[in-house]
Amino acid sequence: MVNAAASDGQTPPVVTRFAPSPTGFLHIGSARTALFNWLYARGRGGRFLLRIEDTDLARSTPEATEAILSGLTWLGLDWDGEAVSQADRAPRHAEIARQMVESGTAYKCFATREEIEAAREAARAQGRSTLFRSPWRDADPASHPDAPYAIRVRAPLEGETVIEDTVQGRVSIRNDQLDDMIVLRSDGTPTYMLAVVVDDHDMGVTHVIRGDDHLNNAARQGLIYAAMGWDQPAMAHIPLIHGEDGKKLSKRHGALGVAEYVAMGYPAAAMRNYLARLGWSHGDDEVFSTGQALEWFDTDGIGKSPARLDFKKLDHVSGQHIASMETDDLLDAIDAWRDAADLAPLTRAERDALAPALPLVRSGARRLPDLLDRAHFAMVSRPVEVDPKAAKALDPAAMDLLADLTPQLRNASWERDTLESVAGAIAASRGIGLGKIAGPMRAALAGRTATPSVFDMMMVLGRNETLARIDDAMKTGPLRPGAA
Repeated sequence: MVNAAASDGQTPPVVTRFAPSPTGFLHIGSARTALFNWLYARGRGGRFLLRIEDTDLARSTPEATEAILSGLTWLGLDWDGEAVSQADRAPRHAEIARQMVESGTAYKCFATREEIEAAREAARAQGRSTLFRSPWRDADPASHPDAPYAIRVRAPLEGETVIEDTVQGRVSIRNDQLDDMIVLRSDGTPTYMLAVVVDDHDMGVTHVIRGDDHLNNAARQGLIYAAMGWDQPAMAHIPLIHGEDGKKLSKRHGALGVAEYVAMGYPAAAMRNYLARLGWSHGDDEVFSTGQALEWFDTDGIGKSPARLDFKKLDHVSGQHIASMETDDLLDAIDAWRDAADLAPLTRAERDALAPALPLVRSGARRLPDLLDRAHFAMVSRPVEVDPKAAKALDPAAMDLLADLTPQLRNASWERDTLESVAGAIAASRGIGLGKIAGPMRAALAGRTATPSVFDMMMVLGRNETLARIDDAMKTGPLRPGAA
């Protein structure tokens, strides 16, 4: 493998690309490929380019293209310049194919589909390789008929093609296993193999990082680079992502599209972190910032074995990021999640109510919806609806406690330690534990049994709202015997 180099002998700036086909959603594996290319380029001050490989016009859709762009934007993987449409470059691809014919590195093949299939059938019957060798490879141009033709690359018949891959190592493929692949079809349309090489060359791509399912393609595409005398990009073919059972990732393993992870409430920073760790490592580091990933990422940290999707690890990484995020960033992430989940955005009043609660509830949250569930107390309006389980704490004895506690809270300094001391003193005077007060308070303030600390909630709600909610609970009265 010959790395691209500037004509003056200096190493050129790094240029990577992500080249998805717009035939569906942005797959989680494709997102990781994009991330690796982005990290490699951005971490070296290089350029990250986007090319939409939309040559399959029957399957490519504008909706799929938009899903890809949206997914990359959400992940924070910005690209340089405009996204390139491969289909728009078909004339350039055809031009290169014709240049190859003129130089003798490719030839016109007039074999019909029926003739090719007949040759393969005969080879099968004789137990020979079905690799098609066109009879037109060495034909005299004077014998060419006036008929449609494909253009095939003239592959070497002996020796081997070597790929120096930065992940897979040295890979050798015998040339007699490579066919004279078609680069331009008889209808004048370019093949994928030709288009990829021409586009990568014209876009100045220096490093290609892609799935190892393209490793065989690298040998065949190398024929075109050699035919044109072009330097080849450095190659890194990364193992695919498998499910937890070690099998190829499929719907049975869970979410496949990036949009599904957005809708589940994973922050973009957490997804970048987790995707980076799928197949790449930096020592024992599991949780890291995007800045650290940009500093550390290199292809020598990519393993040769398939990575395994693990939702427990993803939840752990997500939780660590949520715990360290700033309040404004969390609010923005929540809005992005709600938009992806087709939920209404937070109102200004909801954001204002949620903001002071987030520092209290983010620890232990795994996904963004967890934050809203844990901060429920801050966002509900009076009177607070008390669920049946919490209502059991509002018995007659609890009402007496709340009656004693209310005037003390009304006159206390509204500081967390002071509030806890006031509640503790009342509990001690009655010979009970603080938990006996916490239960009724959770019911009054949040209407639930699982909440943040009672005193944390009081600090967020403030004196007036806290007392008003306690007053509402006391007006409702104690739970009647036998009630739910």
